[in-house]
Amino acid sequence: MLAWLRSGSRAHSRYRISPITQRRLATFRANRRARLSLWLLIGLFVVSLAAELICNDRPLVVQYDGQWYWPMWNDYPETTFGGFLPTTTDFSDPAVGELIHANGWWLRAPIPWSYGTLDMQLSSPAPSPPDMRHWLGTDDQGRDVAARVLYGVRLSLLFALGVSLGAVVIGVSIGGMQGYFGGAADLFGQRFLEIWSGLPMLFLLIILSSLVSPNIWWLLGIMLLFAWLGLVDVVRAEFLRARNLEYVRAAKALGLPSRLIIWRHVLPNAMVSTVTFLPFIFTGAIGTLTALDFLGFGLPPGSPSLGELVAQGRNNLQAPWLGITAFVSLSLLLSLLVFVGEGLRDAFDPRHTELGGKQ
Repeated sequence: MLAWLRSGSRAHSRYRISPITQRRLATFRANRRARLSLWLLIGLFVVSLAAELICNDRPLVVQYDGQWYWPMWNDYPETTFGGFLPTTTDFSDPAVGELIHANGWWLRAPIPWSYGTLDMQLSSPAPSPPDMRHWLGTDDQGRDVAARVLYGVRLSLLFALGVSLGAVVIGVSIGGMQGYFGGAADLFGQRFLEIWSGLPMLFLLIILSSLVSPNIWWLLGIMLLFAWLGLVDVVRAEFLRARNLEYVRAAKALGLPSRLIIWRHVLPNAMVSTVTFLPFIFTGAIGTLTALDFLGFGLPPGSPSLGELVAQGRNNLQAPWLGITAFVSLSLLLSLLVFVGEGLRDAFDPRHTELGGKQ
């Protein structure tokens, strides 16, 4: 029994939050702007993940003639609801709505338009101004701007998340190898980085994007060619510093393998700088994707993109709601990321840690 209690206390202490981590969390929470920005960013991401429940041109559920239907997940011919056409039901057709309501009901999303839905019943030529039908107006093709913004935010955040995770894996691997082993690995690695970082990134991205059919996976791979460059120097410096610490040198003297020393003793120190750098990689990925879409070298035509919305605002100066919506959406998204990054940077700053989280 006593042995079990001791083992339990050791397991509990193993997962106990260290005082340094507690001070870092306290420092971040003390930064009100960073804390609120993080919650807003998380809320925006969660809402964007549920975009189909908020913006959809199909009903979420239909109850017709005693039967239940789920048009959001399945296609149904118009004959299912008393129509004459065997083609897929167009729920934006008023006649279809009358047929369904004659023998049942439906539940629609708050915004009954998807990002690619063309409204053929606009009260004014596209781009039409905001009204009760389209809260943020439509673009020059008659598509709902609010739906395109929500889907575009989700696409931008997921793209930036993929780029950031890939950049962390590549940057930590290369920077860690240079910093820990040094010697020829560090020498040749630095020469390669000097050459690679000197290349004009945006021009190369444009050239590579123009050589292949644009899609999200190609853009993700192309972005990963350069996204890790800003992180590798920071990780290298942390590994150079950590490899000379006494407990690391003691582990080497005991004959522990390098992979075990790196994983247990060196990598946790490098992850501190990686965490503080991550929001800025996010910001750069979203900015680059927006720039490529604005120039026409990004996602396929018709994709919900914030960069495409910026281009719409430029091409339709007579419709100021397009440019204003694009500016507000991008400004809000990038500002939240920058504020979170600043809060993480201050929280992991050794000077703040030593002061116990005081600003």
